Amino acid sequence: MAATAAQRLVIENCAIATVDADDTEYASGHVVVAGTRIESIGPGPAPEGLQNVVRRVDGTGHLLTPGLVNTHHHFYQWITRGLATDHNLFDWLVALYPTWARIDEPMAYAAAQGSLAMMARGGVTTAMDHHYVYPRGAGDLSGAIIRAASETGVRFTLARGSMDRGTSDGGLPPDFAVESLDGALAATEATIDQYHDDSFDAMTQIAVAPCSPFSVTTELLSQGAELARRKGVRLHTHGSETVEEEKFCHELFGMGPTDYFESTGWLGDDVWMAHCVHMNDSDIDAFARTRTGVAHCPSSNARLAAGIARVPDMLAAGVPVGLGVDGTASNESGELHTELRNALLINRLGSHREAALNARQALRLGTFGGAQVLGRAEQLGSIEAGKVADLVLWRLDTLAHASIADPVTALVFGAAAPVTLSLVGGRPVVEDGRLLHVDEDAVARSTRDEARRLARIAAEG
Repeated sequence: MAATAAQRLVIENCAIATVDADDTEYASGHVVVAGTRIESIGPGPAPEGLQNVVRRVDGTGHLLTPGLVNTHHHFYQWITRGLATDHNLFDWLVALYPTWARIDEPMAYAAAQGSLAMMARGGVTTAMDHHYVYPRGAGDLSGAIIRAASETGVRFTLARGSMDRGTSDGGLPPDFAVESLDGALAATEATIDQYHDDSFDAMTQIAVAPCSPFSVTTELLSQGAELARRKGVRLHTHGSETVEEEKFCHELFGMGPTDYFESTGWLGDDVWMAHCVHMNDSDIDAFARTRTGVAHCPSSNARLAAGIARVPDMLAAGVPVGLGVDGTASNESGELHTELRNALLINRLGSHREAALNARQALRLGTFGGAQVLGRAEQLGSIEAGKVADLVLWRLDTLAHASIADPVTALVFGAAAPVTLSLVGGRPVVEDGRLLHVDEDAVARSTRDEARRLARIAAEG
């Protein structure tokens, strides 16, 4: 439908942070949405005489931003929250892999519902899941996750993960939790063929995502990269998360993680990696040179005592950086909007101190930075005419924020702000803090029941 004939939605009288290239902001402005796209934006009220306006939203007391973009998550972990709370990464993985290896399709669906509901309610309009646990006979896990995202109404990237290095081959996951090399590649290609959409307004995309250097073989990494480039999709994995991982790579491959990834074809502008905590200057230069992206997960890095990623140095070098929740077995809150604050605060504990990040840089990480990392900066991540209408209206006139004059500072430094309205492609998915397309109470019951069922099965061994 042409934009001139499309139904229009108008949001006005709100502060606006566009997160465009110039960081344009309006103390009081408007956005006009026509169909699925942003039609116009500017200061003051919307123009008079607009046709086909089906809804006007008075944004007084609110801040309008691009929707938040999550760049790293593991949805299935929603049903194993609160376990192994005093472990580092490797010990945590060893403790939880035997439980995770027993998930099945109903569990994956319920966990995806819980993860998506929590993020969407907190302003996420583009979600991502790195799912890499595919036990034999577990059912259609990828299909269940994608179905949950579609029902929630958010834009979604499934990073179809895989593991083929079990404990007998020097890896961390138990042997019964891994796939074969050929099986993982074939299943990943089938998922791309069935679900990937490369259109401008795509709601579902697929990435190739072997799990990590310590759970996959070199062959799966290199052949996975070849598969992704043959199919024209992006690549995702974990990288440089802990000192233990760096030691593992040196002992097994004779080089650090970044050099190992480069040797297997895993640096490039179609690649993004989670964490990247332990990066030296040479590593950062390599990421900048190749435009390899980073999913920064501050809460999970702190939860697992992994360390503080050098985000200010990455940004200064030109590395694309977005924010990630990470799995909720290492970030029990599961909310990306809290990562804006945590990214800013935790990075100020590093060498750059108070100059590490400011409020607007944090907001950019969670919006446009995430769009860059997912390869969708032309479509989303900022409020600009022609982009998809993925928008969030945050309420800032309540007790929690009303005495903070600057709205971006209020959003990032303050308590988690309520979401009055969240749009994905111009379609409301949240209103007044409640999800519109799924029953939150039913999801809560389902996730509790599936968590208990998984715990029983794991206990039986």
